[in-house]
Amino acid sequence: MSEALHVVCPQCNAVNRIPASRMGENPKCGKCHQPLFNGHPMELNSGNFQAHTSRSDIPVVVDFWAPWCGPCKMMAPAFEQAAGQMEPNVRYAKVNTEAEQQLGAQFGIRSIPTLAIFKNGREIARQPGAMGAGDIVRWVQSHI
Repeated sequence: MSEALHVVCPQCNAVNRIPASRMGENPKCGKCHQPLFNGHPMELNSGNFQAHTSRSDIPVVVDFWAPWCGPCKMMAPAFEQAAGQMEPNVRYAKVNTEAEQQLGAQFGIRSIPTLAIFKNGREIARQPGAMGAGDIVRWVQSHI
């Protein structure tokens, strides 16, 4: 039997057990029946951040950004492209620090955009500044 991974649903936040060998087969949530991966970053907020970063067995790359930030807007398509390349092995997510100021403060976000990788509920790497898709993918791969 292959190892099972816990994956949190981006729609309903239910924790799903997916056999590792079936991760690439477009798994769906057992509760809401929506796809667990769609190749796009998901939005995180104070209500679902903890579940996604601590209950999921796959790393979560978080883009801390704000709508008024020019470099954030410039990096958004690259972050989207990197998400499409790395799912289902890595979850990509965004936190709007303007709307979720407590999350920005909790993690000491001093400049945006800032990328952070979370694994097993802990931050394992952080990178401030805008990057291209290839650089994002290489940076993530070097830390997971």
